[in-house]
Amino acid sequence: MIEISIHTPIAELIKNYPEIKEIMLSLGFDNIANPIMLKTVGRFMTLSKGSELKDISMEHMKNVFAKHGFTLVE
Repeated sequence: MIEISIHTPIAELIKNYPEIKEIMLSLGFDNIANPIMLKTVGRFMTLSKGSELKDISMEHMKNVFAKHGFTLVE
């Protein structure tokens, strides 16, 4: 399992692990499909902030990411 921090900006996560983009799209983060949004908002939006914004439990996010080989850490 690859450990990723829930406090790392989404743009950085996707740069390092491009497959995360598809995981996030499956969770309802539709805006990251837009390259401009990813370059702007993605620089400061994190998984932690995104889960609150989209009202997705962190537990659910952890389970989905785990199915793809990622462990979310604080």
